Amino acid sequence: MESGLIDDGNREDEIGRKPRLDRELKKGSAELLILSLLEVRARHGYEISQLIEQRSEGTLKFNVASFYPLLYRLENRRWIEGRWVEKAGQRRRRYYRLTASGKKMLKEQRRTWAEFVEAMRRITGVGQRA
Repeated sequence: MESGLIDDGNREDEIGRKPRLDRELKKGSAELLILSLLEVRARHGYEISQLIEQRSEGTLKFNVASFYPLLYRLENRRWIEGRWVEKAGQRRRRYYRLTASGKKMLKEQRRTWAEFVEAMRRITGVGQRA
């Protein structure tokens, strides 16, 4: 994925402020985040980016200049499908929905992510009961 895909906001000082997630970790999860949000219903790009920011409580923020090219790549892979929608009094928006192959990819990415998280937990001890 492109660098700058997610604004990591990693500008914290070194004296005890809570660090944000590492930029590379977030970049590697961008497809999974988008596909997961489209599983429920079709959404437009801005809504997707806002939901990611809201649900992550501001930890994950997409760089708009890189976000839309990612949507186009997912569309070219046929994992999502976009269509333009015009509503009275609003500007035209492109709504994306998950395709059948996108659902398969989402399932695979969730499995891979779960394996990764479990491996990290075993090594780091994060989330283990004392």
